[in-house]
Amino acid sequence: MAYEINNSNRPWNTTRSANVNNSVNATNQPNLSANAEGGVGDAPILQPRILIADDQPDVLEALRALLKNHGYKCELASSPAAIIEAITAREFDLILMDLNYARDTTSGREGLDVLARVRESANEASIVVMTGWATVNLAVEVMQRGVGDFVEKPWSNVKLLAILREQIELGRVRRKAREDAAGESREHHKIKAQYDRQAREMEEARAIQQGFLPKTIPQMAGYEIAATWQPARIVGGDYFDVIAFGADSMGLCIADVAGKGMPAAMLMSNLQAAVRGLACREIAPDDLCARLNVTIHQNILSDRFVTFFYARLDGASGELHYANAGHNPPVVLRGDGSHERLDAGGGVLGVFPNQAYLMGAITLQAGDRVVFYTDGVTEASVPNGEEFGDGRLLRLLEESCGKSAADLQNRILNAAGEFSEGNWHDDATVMVVAVGGRNN
Repeated sequence: MAYEINNSNRPWNTTRSANVNNSVNATNQPNLSANAEGGVGDAPILQPRILIADDQPDVLEALRALLKNHGYKCELASSPAAIIEAITAREFDLILMDLNYARDTTSGREGLDVLARVRESANEASIVVMTGWATVNLAVEVMQRGVGDFVEKPWSNVKLLAILREQIELGRVRRKAREDAAGESREHHKIKAQYDRQAREMEEARAIQQGFLPKTIPQMAGYEIAATWQPARIVGGDYFDVIAFGADSMGLCIADVAGKGMPAAMLMSNLQAAVRGLACREIAPDDLCARLNVTIHQNILSDRFVTFFYARLDGASGELHYANAGHNPPVVLRGDGSHERLDAGGGVLGVFPNQAYLMGAITLQAGDRVVFYTDGVTEASVPNGEEFGDGRLLRLLEESCGKSAADLQNRILNAAGEFSEGNWHDDATVMVVAVGGRNN
């Protein structure tokens, strides 16, 4: 049975979308190395044990086959009573449970009722819930009850495996902290306070970053614009924006702030405010970059910088004027499969107080696609260090002529995610402008 999901309906990330190909690389095993990122201590990590709970036998078997093939030890439960019996008798690294059972198949209430007992009995085990009847209220309620993540049915194998891997790692960190407390209480409290402080800081940084990304993407007659953001586990500084200048002109920008965590998020918020304050129909992209550089230089540490790309699109003529401040050059994919790179501009923002930028120009035709992206896409890598790279990206674009903006952005992000087996080391952002027919 194949499962697939579009995660654009997940209530906590309205601009993120995924329409995932379910082919999963057989090497996408749980990380069993003691030296792996997120590991705890020097001892080898045992085979992860997962309790799968669902009242549908075919779903149980599909999940068991998937997880067994990726190195997990699974136990099945088909009712709330069986869940409680299992977690009372044995410890699990993670509980993957449905919210809907035979007594109530739509609201998830029966699953919610059992969550409190599961949380009390399962110690530090992570909980991931699944349901085919997702609502915003239901998602909020389960997260408030201590659930680590929420997956809608039908699911994407790639994203489900990534969620389980992350939640198992988080559960092991919690369990390790609890065990250390028995013998090293004072040191434990110091470490825990630091961990909690860092966790709060990361949550605040992610909230800042999400708050400054557009909730909806402005559109313009004759064009389709779509954008998506794939956050890494550690918050980065990706930023994109689409600014409408009336009905027939708009500004398009994408940026990547060097660094991680709260410093990157704060600098990104400063960048967003400056862009919004400067961008208008009258200001040329090269002038905007020069002014923006002055502002960023005054508010940045010496070891920080920002890569930035800004373009102004005239809807009637299709003329795109732009300036590139050290960012990955966007790709203009022509209708015949050929491509051009938008690299005219200058250096990154924030390093020198005064910089001049060149302005480039290109005329878009019906059938063209403009692909903006951050280096989290091309630098997505497998454990041996091999990166997705520009070559794979360009081949994918050449094979995707004529696709809609939304479809093309999904193809790019899904391809990079599958290549890296869901291990995003940096935020990845993709924005696509698709040119249709225009009334000149």
